[in-house]
Amino acid sequence: MTDFKNAQELLELCRQRQWMISEVMKQRECDLSEVPMDQVCFRMQQVLEIMRASAKTPVKAPVKSMGGLIGGEAKKLTLHRNAGKNICGEVLGHGITYAMAVLEVNASMGVIVAAPTAGSAGIVPGLLLALQQEYHISDDRMVDALFHAGAIGYLAMRNATVAGAVGGCQAEVGVAAAMAAAAAVELMGGEPAQSLDAASTVLMNMLGLVCDPVGGLVEYPCQNRNAAGVANALIAAELSLSGVRQLIPFDEMLDIMYQVGKRIPYELRETALGGCAASPSGCRHCRTALSASVTQNDSVVRF
Repeated sequence: MTDFKNAQELLELCRQRQWMISEVMKQRECDLSEVPMDQVCFRMQQVLEIMRASAKTPVKAPVKSMGGLIGGEAKKLTLHRNAGKNICGEVLGHGITYAMAVLEVNASMGVIVAAPTAGSAGIVPGLLLALQQEYHISDDRMVDALFHAGAIGYLAMRNATVAGAVGGCQAEVGVAAAMAAAAAVELMGGEPAQSLDAASTVLMNMLGLVCDPVGGLVEYPCQNRNAAGVANALIAAELSLSGVRQLIPFDEMLDIMYQVGKRIPYELRETALGGCAASPSGCRHCRTALSASVTQNDSVVRF
């Protein structure tokens, strides 16, 4: 039986079997589900297709969110880039566009892949699809990258949290960015230890990020933070691939993130009682969002 409880055990499995993290995770899924490898990979291919559709459809056909706070941002970024005004470069430029697009789909009740949550669903597809586009990476390798990302998400869920209500946005966007960074390292030829270094760097850089959705909706500032998560993941992957080491192992960084999250005030953990949600402008937009919800759902009470 192939399984691991923490990053240290995962790295040891990689060392013993001379496997990449994606291979370990694929075998774990086969062993635990008792499903053949080809079926496990086929299911992940379906995940990739859903990610691709949610990341690219709003670029051409913008969708307005249920609360009315977001919609059309991905197309604006595309037009900006097509006009030659992009200052981020191709990978980051496409990455943040795709990440924001996924949040548009999510907030308009479309189909997305929670990776690991709906509120952070744009980061993994955002970065990985941008890398595929820039470096002409095959879908088979993309499927492997998603298994790799799944391994990092599994460790976070098992040993810490991915819930904004428990650990703040560092747990949602932070873990998603860690998943993306680690997978990107393997995708670009890095070793398992480098992948986990990248994941640790992401959590370090996003430590303490609060969860303060305006109106209690997974729209704003969630969408912007998905774009920031892509940038953070790309930076961490670049650092790791260049040979920059992370002094704090991923297992320790997960524990640090969890402990910090528990110390974040209740008002800043998805309750919409603090931070951006409690700002004067945030409160005004909250009322706008409520009005928009009323027009779509008569059961919502107007305040």
